[in-house]
Amino acid sequence: MADTICFQDISRYYASTNVQANDHVSFSIGSGEIHAICGENGAGKTTLMRILFGLERPDSGTILLDGEAVSLTSPADSIAHGIGMVHQHFMLVPSFSVTENIMLGNEKAKKGFLQKKDERAFVQKLSETFHLPIDAGAIVETLPVGLLQRVEILKMLARNVRIIILDEPTAVLTPQEVGPFLETLKELARSGHTILFISHKLQEVLSVADKITVMRQGKVIGTKLRSETDMEDLAMMMVGRKVVLHVDKKLACPKGNILEADHLSAVNVNGTKLLDDVSFRIRSGEIYGIAGVTGNGQDTLVSCISGLVKPASGEVRLEGASMTKESVRARRHRGMAHVPEDRIAMGLNMQSSVEENILMGYETQEPYCKKGFLHMGQVQSLTEELIKSYSIAGASCDSPVSMLSGGNMQKVVLGRELAGNPKLLIVNQPTRGLDVGSIEFVHKMIIAERDRGVAVLLISVELEEILSLSDRVGVLFSGRLQGELEGDAINEKNIGLFMVGGHV
Repeated sequence: MADTICFQDISRYYASTNVQANDHVSFSIGSGEIHAICGENGAGKTTLMRILFGLERPDSGTILLDGEAVSLTSPADSIAHGIGMVHQHFMLVPSFSVTENIMLGNEKAKKGFLQKKDERAFVQKLSETFHLPIDAGAIVETLPVGLLQRVEILKMLARNVRIIILDEPTAVLTPQEVGPFLETLKELARSGHTILFISHKLQEVLSVADKITVMRQGKVIGTKLRSETDMEDLAMMMVGRKVVLHVDKKLACPKGNILEADHLSAVNVNGTKLLDDVSFRIRSGEIYGIAGVTGNGQDTLVSCISGLVKPASGEVRLEGASMTKESVRARRHRGMAHVPEDRIAMGLNMQSSVEENILMGYETQEPYCKKGFLHMGQVQSLTEELIKSYSIAGASCDSPVSMLSGGNMQKVVLGRELAGNPKLLIVNQPTRGLDVGSIEFVHKMIIAERDRGVAVLLISVELEEILSLSDRVGVLFSGRLQGELEGDAINEKNIGLFMVGGHV
């Protein structure tokens, strides 16, 4: 198999954060190959791919395409060389149709007039050719995440790319969407495309990749054939030590009720029920997992409990006191902490520093505020302590939080929420988009909080995470609590039955 891409001694240093993102990176990728690039968050994977796509310039080193050195100074350069990139966070215009998004910047026109009918026919044929079915006329904001991923890939294929970079492509997909997506990648490789698959999900990597390159702290640790390695080997290469891939926890010793949700119902602006008469309890010292296919009321439930949405009916009580009409701030002051699903949109202010993000939620509380004045020395001390204890790589008090990797952003959110010693901890998709080392760390922190006596509400679409962490499990289906499981009854079969509306 001839080499399509060859990285030779690629280096990239960010002086603003004192981070060597890429350190003399060298490896090759064959034509028609699915080549996975693995590593912890901050290992340099995305920086390397941004260099290949022309979004970054290397400080030194050479990229060879089909044996010839190329200079890729912009995405337009890379696309002209047949390289396309599908970013982890989609680059689509929500109000545009599928066709308009795919053809954006590459429109078909005659005498100054767009040929919309021709464009739509082109997109429809493209989707059929690559077995990526899509409604070319659908408005993008109405599509589920799995189809948005498909639109992004078609957008690249419409530009005749032969090399497709996929940055954490399954991080935003539900478990039900992952299988078909991986089959799509295999189909693209069979049709002659070279796939660069950046991922931290080792099981997926081992199921789809021909070769796997592992990076750590900006360096290449090694490249292996899929047949030469396994999850434990890759995890050790990624982290530099043996990683516990299973959750080790002792038996829970729950005490009194901390959270009581009684007959919660919620509707959207059209009057459609999003949550339907949901009741459950969470005790001190236990993890209550909420399972379910995405879109069955999980986000609405979190919003009602955390105070972001007022329920149409029902009550939320924290240690016996009604919180139903209380603000988010009042709930936080009473001991409620919330790690949201979308750390970028809801958990962080991307224009602010790490220190300012750590302060959020504590700006009116002692010792960070006294008599209306912020005590920045106290805030700085807390920030420095969290950076050290949570091993937040690339962070300083005044560095922009936007410069951190996804895993380190999550550590900022988790550290901030736990710094207040909460009584109730809500964690929504806590390890989405994280590498094995970060997942291990987050799981240990959640279990440590449980063992400290905190009541934990865990929402996750990762069934393995629910099974590993939860002491009790509730399953949502069509906005209703379909059933609860405890002890030996918590297993994949029973949860699966509840998830599709069945009964155990």
